[in-house]
Amino acid sequence: MDFLSLFVKDFILQLQSPTLAFLIGGMIIAALGSELVIPESICTIIVFMLLTKIGLTGGIAIRNSNLLDMVLPMICAVAVGILVVFIARYTLANLPKVKTVDAIATGGLFGAVSGSTMAAGLTLLEEQKIPYEEWAGALYPFMDIPALVTAIVVANIYLNKKKRKAAADSSMQESFSKQPVAAGDYPSNRQEYLSQQQQPEDNRVKIWPIIEESLRGPALSAMLLGLALGIFTQPESVYKSFYDPAFRGLLSILMLVMGIEAWSRVGELRKVAQWYVVYSVVAPFVHGLIAFGLGMIAHYTVGFSMGGVAILAVIASSSSDISGPPTLRAGIPSANPSAYIGASTAVGTPVAIGLCIPFFVGLAQAIGGG
Repeated sequence: MDFLSLFVKDFILQLQSPTLAFLIGGMIIAALGSELVIPESICTIIVFMLLTKIGLTGGIAIRNSNLLDMVLPMICAVAVGILVVFIARYTLANLPKVKTVDAIATGGLFGAVSGSTMAAGLTLLEEQKIPYEEWAGALYPFMDIPALVTAIVVANIYLNKKKRKAAADSSMQESFSKQPVAAGDYPSNRQEYLSQQQQPEDNRVKIWPIIEESLRGPALSAMLLGLALGIFTQPESVYKSFYDPAFRGLLSILMLVMGIEAWSRVGELRKVAQWYVVYSVVAPFVHGLIAFGLGMIAHYTVGFSMGGVAILAVIASSSSDISGPPTLRAGIPSANPSAYIGASTAVGTPVAIGLCIPFFVGLAQAIGGG
Protein backbone atom coordinates (compact mmCIF):
# COMPACT_ATOMS: atom_id res chain seq x y z
CA MET A 1 0.00 0.00 0.00
CA ASP A 2 2.92 2.35 0.68
CA PHE A 3 4.09 1.90 -2.91
CA LEU A 4 0.60 2.57 -4.33
CA SER A 5 -0.09 5.61 -2.14
CA LEU A 6 3.32 7.12 -2.96
CA PHE A 7 2.73 6.56 -6.66
CA VAL A 8 -0.78 8.12 -6.62
CA LYS A 9 0.49 11.12 -4.62
CA ASP A 10 3.38 11.74 -7.03
CA PHE A 11 1.12 11.27 -10.05
CA ILE A 12 -1.37 13.92 -8.82
CA LEU A 13 1.41 16.37 -7.94
CA GLN A 14 2.99 16.03 -11.37
CA LEU A 15 -0.31 16.72 -13.12
CA GLN A 16 -0.13 20.19 -11.55
CA SER A 17 3.25 21.05 -13.07
CA PRO A 18 3.48 24.18 -15.28
CA THR A 19 4.46 22.09 -18.32
CA LEU A 20 1.26 20.03 -18.25
CA ALA A 21 -0.85 23.05 -17.24
CA PHE A 22 0.10 24.94 -20.41
CA LEU A 23 -0.72 21.89 -22.57
CA ILE A 24 -4.16 21.53 -20.97
CA GLY A 25 -4.67 25.30 -21.14
CA GLY A 26 -4.01 25.26 -24.89
CA MET A 27 -6.58 22.52 -25.43
CA ILE A 28 -9.18 24.38 -23.34
CA ILE A 29 -8.86 27.72 -25.14
CA ALA A 30 -8.97 25.94 -28.52
CA ALA A 31 -12.14 24.12 -27.45
CA LEU A 32 -13.67 27.47 -26.46
CA GLY A 33 -13.03 28.82 -29.95
CA SER A 34 -10.11 31.14 -29.19
CA GLU A 35 -8.41 32.65 -32.25
CA LEU A 36 -5.00 32.76 -30.55
CA VAL A 37 -2.34 31.86 -33.11
CA ILE A 38 1.40 31.70 -32.49
CA PRO A 39 3.33 32.07 -35.78
CA GLU A 40 5.00 28.94 -37.13
CA SER A 41 8.32 30.78 -37.40
CA ILE A 42 8.32 31.41 -33.64
CA CYS A 43 7.54 27.74 -32.95
CA THR A 44 10.42 26.71 -35.22
CA ILE A 45 12.85 28.93 -33.28
CA ILE A 46 11.54 27.61 -29.95
CA VAL A 47 11.95 23.97 -31.03
CA PHE A 48 15.46 24.71 -32.31
CA MET A 49 16.49 26.31 -29.01
CA LEU A 50 14.96 23.56 -26.87
CA LEU A 51 16.60 20.72 -28.79
CA THR A 52 19.91 22.57 -29.05
CA LYS A 53 19.85 22.98 -25.26
CA ILE A 54 19.11 19.26 -24.80
CA GLY A 55 21.94 18.43 -27.21
CA LEU A 56 24.36 20.75 -25.39
CA THR A 57 23.42 19.19 -22.05
CA GLY A 58 24.00 15.70 -23.43
CA GLY A 59 27.24 16.64 -25.18
CA ILE A 60 28.75 18.26 -22.09
CA ALA A 61 27.74 15.22 -20.02
CA ILE A 62 29.15 12.74 -22.57
CA ARG A 63 32.46 14.63 -22.57
CA ASN A 64 32.70 14.07 -18.81
CA SER A 65 31.24 10.53 -18.68
CA ASN A 66 32.29 6.93 -19.13
CA LEU A 67 31.05 5.92 -22.58
CA LEU A 68 30.71 2.28 -21.51
CA ASP A 69 27.87 3.28 -19.17
CA MET A 70 25.90 4.51 -22.18
CA VAL A 71 26.13 1.39 -24.35
CA LEU A 72 23.34 -0.69 -22.76
CA PRO A 73 20.81 2.19 -22.55
CA MET A 74 21.55 2.97 -26.22
CA ILE A 75 20.91 -0.67 -27.19
CA CYS A 76 17.65 -0.56 -25.22
CA ALA A 77 16.60 2.59 -27.11
CA VAL A 78 17.32 0.98 -30.49
CA ALA A 79 15.42 -2.18 -29.51
CA VAL A 80 12.33 -0.21 -28.41
CA GLY A 81 12.29 1.88 -31.60
CA ILE A 82 12.29 -1.25 -33.78
CA LEU A 83 9.88 -3.22 -31.58
CA VAL A 84 7.21 -0.49 -31.58
CA VAL A 85 6.89 -0.72 -35.38
CA PHE A 86 6.35 -4.49 -35.27
CA ILE A 87 3.79 -4.13 -32.47
CA ALA A 88 1.73 -1.84 -34.72
CA ARG A 89 2.28 -4.14 -37.72
CA TYR A 90 0.81 -7.17 -35.94
CA THR A 91 -1.83 -5.51 -33.73
CA LEU A 92 -3.19 -2.28 -35.22
CA ALA A 93 -2.92 -3.63 -38.77
CA ASN A 94 -5.17 -6.59 -37.88
CA LEU A 95 -8.04 -4.44 -36.58
CA PRO A 96 -11.15 -3.78 -38.71
CA LYS A 97 -10.98 -1.00 -41.33
CA VAL A 98 -7.28 -0.36 -40.67
CA LYS A 99 -5.00 -0.55 -43.71
CA THR A 100 -1.72 -2.35 -43.12
CA VAL A 101 0.44 0.39 -44.63
CA ASP A 102 -1.31 3.05 -42.49
CA ALA A 103 -0.75 0.93 -39.38
CA ILE A 104 2.97 0.55 -40.16
CA ALA A 105 3.33 4.31 -40.69
CA THR A 106 1.52 4.92 -37.39
CA GLY A 107 3.91 2.51 -35.67
CA GLY A 108 6.86 4.38 -37.17
CA LEU A 109 5.57 7.71 -35.89
CA PHE A 110 4.91 6.28 -32.40
CA GLY A 111 8.32 4.59 -32.38
CA ALA A 112 10.03 7.85 -33.30
CA VAL A 113 10.61 10.45 -30.60
CA SER A 114 8.95 13.77 -29.80
CA GLY A 115 11.52 16.37 -28.79
CA SER A 116 8.87 18.41 -26.98
CA THR A 117 7.68 15.41 -24.95
CA MET A 118 11.26 14.58 -24.01
CA ALA A 119 11.87 18.21 -23.00
CA ALA A 120 8.72 18.13 -20.85
CA GLY A 121 9.88 14.90 -19.18
CA LEU A 122 13.35 16.28 -18.43
CA THR A 123 11.79 19.44 -16.97
CA LEU A 124 9.49 17.44 -14.71
CA LEU A 125 12.42 15.37 -13.40
CA GLU A 126 14.26 18.58 -12.55
CA GLU A 127 11.19 20.07 -10.86
CA GLN A 128 10.84 16.91 -8.75
CA LYS A 129 14.62 16.93 -8.07
CA ILE A 130 15.00 13.38 -9.41
CA PRO A 131 18.61 12.74 -10.48
CA TYR A 132 19.28 11.40 -13.97
CA GLU A 133 22.23 11.12 -16.35
CA GLU A 134 22.54 14.37 -18.28
CA TRP A 135 23.35 12.38 -21.40
CA ALA A 136 19.95 10.62 -21.19
CA GLY A 137 18.52 13.10 -23.71
CA ALA A 138 21.12 11.87 -26.21
CA LEU A 139 19.22 8.56 -26.41
CA TYR A 140 16.75 10.40 -28.70
CA PRO A 141 18.33 9.49 -32.10
CA PHE A 142 19.01 5.89 -31.04
CA MET A 143 15.25 5.31 -30.82
CA ASP A 144 14.05 7.80 -33.43
CA ILE A 145 16.08 6.76 -36.48
CA PRO A 146 15.68 2.95 -36.08
CA ALA A 147 11.89 3.38 -35.74
CA LEU A 148 11.57 5.46 -38.92
CA VAL A 149 13.93 3.23 -40.91
CA THR A 150 12.15 0.06 -39.74
CA ALA A 151 8.70 1.47 -40.59
CA ILE A 152 9.71 2.48 -44.11
CA VAL A 153 11.52 -0.81 -44.79
CA VAL A 154 8.65 -2.95 -43.43
CA ALA A 155 6.05 -0.92 -45.35
CA ASN A 156 7.97 -1.19 -48.61
CA ILE A 157 8.52 -4.93 -48.17
CA TYR A 158 4.77 -5.32 -47.57
CA LEU A 159 3.89 -3.18 -50.63
CA ASN A 160 6.37 -5.05 -52.85
CA LYS A 161 4.93 -8.41 -51.80
CA LYS A 162 1.44 -7.08 -52.46
CA LYS A 163 2.47 -5.90 -55.95
CA ARG A 164 4.11 -9.24 -56.78
CA LYS A 165 1.04 -11.14 -55.60
CA ALA A 166 -1.24 -8.89 -57.67
CA ALA A 167 1.01 -9.35 -60.71
CA ALA A 168 1.05 -13.13 -60.23
CA ASP A 169 -2.75 -13.26 -59.88
CA SER A 170 -3.14 -11.10 -62.99
CA SER A 171 -0.74 -13.30 -64.95
CA MET A 172 -2.58 -16.44 -63.82
CA GLN A 173 -5.96 -15.03 -64.84
CA GLU A 174 -4.53 -14.03 -68.21
CA SER A 175 -3.13 -17.51 -68.78
CA PHE A 176 -6.46 -19.14 -67.91
CA SER A 177 -8.33 -16.78 -70.24
CA LYS A 178 -6.16 -17.90 -73.17
CA GLN A 179 -6.28 -21.30 -74.84
CA PRO A 180 -5.45 -24.32 -72.67
CA VAL A 181 -1.79 -25.14 -72.24
CA ALA A 182 -0.14 -28.45 -71.66
CA ALA A 183 0.97 -29.42 -68.16
CA GLY A 184 4.41 -28.07 -67.38
CA ASP A 185 4.17 -25.08 -69.74
CA TYR A 186 5.18 -21.66 -68.40
CA PRO A 187 2.20 -19.34 -67.85
CA SER A 188 3.67 -16.51 -69.94
CA ASN A 189 6.56 -15.62 -72.23
CA ARG A 190 10.18 -15.67 -71.11
CA GLN A 191 10.57 -11.88 -71.11
CA GLU A 192 7.59 -11.40 -68.78
CA TYR A 193 8.85 -14.20 -66.53
CA LEU A 194 12.29 -12.61 -66.21
CA SER A 195 10.83 -9.17 -65.54
CA GLN A 196 8.74 -10.64 -62.72
CA GLN A 197 11.79 -12.34 -61.26
CA GLN A 198 13.76 -9.08 -61.33
CA GLN A 199 11.00 -7.01 -59.73
CA PRO A 200 11.97 -7.66 -56.09
CA GLU A 201 15.54 -6.57 -56.82
CA ASP A 202 14.37 -3.37 -58.57
CA ASN A 203 12.08 -2.53 -55.64
CA ARG A 204 14.64 -3.21 -52.96
CA VAL A 205 14.50 -0.63 -50.16
CA LYS A 206 17.58 1.56 -49.77
CA ILE A 207 18.18 2.15 -46.06
CA TRP A 208 20.89 4.82 -46.11
CA PRO A 209 18.75 7.52 -47.84
CA ILE A 210 16.15 7.04 -45.08
CA ILE A 211 18.80 7.53 -42.38
CA GLU A 212 20.19 10.53 -44.26
CA GLU A 213 16.71 12.08 -44.53
CA SER A 214 16.16 11.59 -40.79
CA LEU A 215 19.50 13.16 -39.91
CA ARG A 216 18.71 16.18 -42.09
CA GLY A 217 15.38 16.76 -40.34
CA PRO A 218 15.20 19.98 -38.27
CA ALA A 219 14.69 18.21 -34.93
CA LEU A 220 17.63 15.80 -35.15
CA SER A 221 19.83 18.41 -36.84
CA ALA A 222 19.36 20.84 -33.94
CA MET A 223 19.94 18.21 -31.28
CA LEU A 224 22.95 16.64 -32.98
CA LEU A 225 24.45 20.11 -33.49
CA GLY A 226 24.12 20.80 -29.77
CA LEU A 227 25.51 17.35 -29.00
CA ALA A 228 28.58 17.92 -31.18
CA LEU A 229 29.17 21.40 -29.74
CA GLY A 230 28.90 20.02 -26.22
CA ILE A 231 31.39 17.22 -26.90
CA PHE A 232 34.01 19.02 -29.00
CA THR A 233 33.86 22.63 -27.72
CA GLN A 234 33.50 24.48 -24.41
CA PRO A 235 29.98 26.03 -24.62
CA GLU A 236 29.38 26.24 -20.85
CA SER A 237 29.31 30.06 -20.71
CA VAL A 238 26.57 30.54 -23.33
CA TYR A 239 24.78 27.45 -22.03
CA LYS A 240 24.52 28.80 -18.47
CA SER A 241 23.73 32.39 -19.43
CA PHE A 242 21.23 31.80 -22.26
CA TYR A 243 20.02 28.28 -23.11
CA ASP A 244 19.48 26.93 -19.60
CA PRO A 245 17.58 29.94 -18.11
CA ALA A 246 15.29 30.28 -21.17
CA PHE A 247 14.44 26.57 -21.38
CA ARG A 248 11.35 26.40 -19.15
CA GLY A 249 9.74 29.58 -20.48
CA LEU A 250 10.15 28.50 -24.09
CA LEU A 251 8.84 25.03 -23.28
CA SER A 252 5.67 26.50 -21.74
CA ILE A 253 4.93 28.38 -24.99
CA LEU A 254 5.50 25.22 -27.03
CA MET A 255 3.16 23.24 -24.76
CA LEU A 256 0.47 25.89 -25.27
CA VAL A 257 0.87 25.61 -29.05
CA MET A 258 0.75 21.81 -28.91
CA GLY A 259 -2.43 21.91 -26.85
CA ILE A 260 -4.10 24.15 -29.45
CA GLU A 261 -2.86 21.96 -32.33
CA ALA A 262 -3.95 18.74 -30.61
CA TRP A 263 -7.52 20.00 -30.30
CA SER A 264 -7.58 21.18 -33.92
CA ARG A 265 -6.45 17.73 -35.12
CA VAL A 266 -9.21 15.81 -33.36
CA GLY A 267 -11.45 16.18 -36.42
CA GLU A 268 -8.93 14.33 -38.62
CA LEU A 269 -9.48 11.12 -36.68
CA ARG A 270 -13.12 11.08 -37.75
CA LYS A 271 -11.95 10.41 -41.30
CA VAL A 272 -10.28 7.13 -40.36
CA ALA A 273 -11.09 4.04 -38.29
CA GLN A 274 -11.90 4.71 -34.63
CA TRP A 275 -9.36 2.04 -33.68
CA TYR A 276 -6.68 4.69 -34.10
CA VAL A 277 -8.08 6.49 -31.05
CA VAL A 278 -7.87 3.29 -28.98
CA TYR A 279 -4.33 2.64 -30.20
CA SER A 280 -3.26 6.23 -29.49
CA VAL A 281 -4.42 5.95 -25.87
CA VAL A 282 -3.09 2.46 -25.13
CA ALA A 283 0.14 2.36 -27.17
CA PRO A 284 2.07 5.11 -25.30
CA PHE A 285 1.64 3.20 -22.03
CA VAL A 286 2.58 -0.16 -23.62
CA HIS A 287 5.66 1.27 -25.34
CA GLY A 288 6.68 3.13 -22.18
CA LEU A 289 6.31 0.03 -20.00
CA ILE A 290 8.47 -2.00 -22.41
CA ALA A 291 11.15 0.71 -22.28
CA PHE A 292 10.81 0.98 -18.50
CA GLY A 293 11.39 -2.78 -18.20
CA LEU A 294 14.48 -2.64 -20.41
CA GLY A 295 15.66 0.42 -18.49
CA MET A 296 15.38 -1.52 -15.23
CA ILE A 297 17.66 -4.18 -16.72
CA ALA A 298 20.19 -1.41 -17.44
CA HIS A 299 19.59 -0.05 -13.92
CA TYR A 300 20.54 -3.33 -12.27
CA THR A 301 23.29 -4.15 -14.79
CA VAL A 302 25.22 -0.89 -15.27
CA GLY A 303 23.68 1.40 -12.64
CA PHE A 304 21.45 3.40 -15.02
CA SER A 305 19.60 5.83 -12.72
CA MET A 306 15.84 5.64 -12.06
CA GLY A 307 15.57 9.11 -13.58
CA GLY A 308 17.27 7.76 -16.70
CA VAL A 309 14.85 4.82 -16.74
CA ALA A 310 11.95 7.30 -16.58
CA ILE A 311 13.38 9.30 -19.51
CA LEU A 312 13.77 6.13 -21.59
CA ALA A 313 10.12 5.29 -20.87
CA VAL A 314 8.98 8.85 -21.65
CA ILE A 315 10.67 9.00 -25.06
CA ALA A 316 9.27 5.54 -25.84
CA SER A 317 5.75 6.72 -24.99
CA SER A 318 6.12 9.80 -27.21
CA SER A 319 5.36 10.04 -30.92
CA SER A 320 7.32 12.23 -33.32
CA ASP A 321 5.77 15.62 -34.05
CA ILE A 322 8.61 17.18 -36.07
CA SER A 323 10.99 14.78 -37.84
CA GLY A 324 8.65 11.82 -38.27
CA PRO A 325 5.79 13.11 -40.48
CA PRO A 326 7.90 14.46 -43.39
CA THR A 327 10.17 11.39 -43.32
CA LEU A 328 7.20 9.01 -43.43
CA ARG A 329 5.42 11.03 -46.11
CA ALA A 330 8.49 10.69 -48.32
CA GLY A 331 9.21 7.05 -47.43
CA ILE A 332 5.63 5.70 -47.42
CA PRO A 333 3.71 8.00 -49.81
CA SER A 334 0.78 5.56 -50.05
CA ALA A 335 0.03 5.84 -46.29
CA ASN A 336 -2.77 8.17 -45.17
CA PRO A 337 -1.32 11.16 -43.22
CA SER A 338 -4.71 11.80 -41.56
CA ALA A 339 -4.38 8.38 -39.91
CA TYR A 340 -0.87 8.50 -38.49
CA ILE A 341 -0.49 12.27 -37.94
CA GLY A 342 -4.01 12.61 -36.54
CA ALA A 343 -3.48 9.69 -34.16
CA SER A 344 -0.16 11.10 -32.98
CA THR A 345 -0.93 14.80 -32.62
CA ALA A 346 -4.58 14.70 -31.55
CA VAL A 347 -4.36 11.86 -29.03
CA GLY A 348 -0.90 10.31 -28.70
CA THR A 349 1.04 13.45 -27.75
CA PRO A 350 -1.47 14.73 -25.14
CA VAL A 351 -1.60 11.23 -23.61
CA ALA A 352 2.22 11.01 -23.55
CA ILE A 353 2.69 14.45 -21.98
CA GLY A 354 -0.39 14.63 -19.77
CA LEU A 355 -0.51 11.04 -18.50
CA CYS A 356 2.60 9.03 -19.40
CA ILE A 357 5.16 11.54 -18.10
CA PRO A 358 3.64 11.76 -14.59
CA PHE A 359 2.93 8.01 -14.67
CA PHE A 360 6.51 6.94 -15.42
CA VAL A 361 8.13 9.62 -13.26
CA GLY A 362 5.84 8.57 -10.40
CA LEU A 363 6.66 4.90 -11.04
CA ALA A 364 10.39 5.65 -10.98
CA GLN A 365 9.99 7.61 -7.73
CA ALA A 366 7.96 4.84 -6.12
CA ILE A 367 10.42 2.09 -7.11
CA GLY A 368 13.43 4.23 -6.25
CA GLY A 369 12.02 5.10 -2.83
CA GLY A 370 11.11 8.75 -3.49
